[in-house]
Amino acid sequence: MKILVIEDEKKMALFIKRGLEEERYIVETAFDGQTGLEIALHNQFDAIVLDVMLPKRDGFAVLSALRGAGNATPVLMLTARGNTDDRVSGLDLGADDYMAKPFHFEELAARLRSIMRRSSPEKSTKMQCMDLILDTVAHVANRWGKEIELTTKEYALLEYLMRNKNRIISRSMITQHVWKHNFDPESNIIDVYIKRVRSKIERPGSPRILQSIRGVGYRMKEVISPDEDIIDDDDDI
Repeated sequence: MKILVIEDEKKMALFIKRGLEEERYIVETAFDGQTGLEIALHNQFDAIVLDVMLPKRDGFAVLSALRGAGNATPVLMLTARGNTDDRVSGLDLGADDYMAKPFHFEELAARLRSIMRRSSPEKSTKMQCMDLILDTVAHVANRWGKEIELTTKEYALLEYLMRNKNRIISRSMITQHVWKHNFDPESNIIDVYIKRVRSKIERPGSPRILQSIRGVGYRMKEVISPDEDIIDDDDDI
């Protein structure tokens, strides 16, 4: 799942970002209201953590603009101003929850999980590709009736591929959405992680659902055709 944190205190923003990434979320940050609004309007997120006291546009103005544009992404407002009037204003503008600073990170994470479940009761929190199931709230993968252990980065890679099931995903798209360009583009790190994930979600003789498409990228695919250009494990790196 992908979360946007709009917070002008950089230490606080990075603290929240690190904590959420440890919970296996993909996190983007913005340090002023105008930038945060533009990112929120042009990208899809599962939730937004929105500070009230922001430069350029305060949190109330950002929230009002989001809801006015028809954006229904769940929003958790976060502020040092915890008085009742501020909470009422935020909730009336369409916030899904409101927390005052200081806070315990565990509570913030729990409230985010809650608003994401509440906001889309009709939307399943589980993704499936053949018999591989990914629970995006518990951050757990299962196949063959067994839980699969994944590192944070392995989970982020698998979730991104499953969210785009049956679609070919290029290396540059994976770099942007999973690694945020934080590695040498000449590195084979993506190939390494693809192989690690494949070794955990596939068995010898089982259908190949994580495919490497020669010269193009990767995809999660449920129906395997014999004439598809698929690379064997030994050719990945």
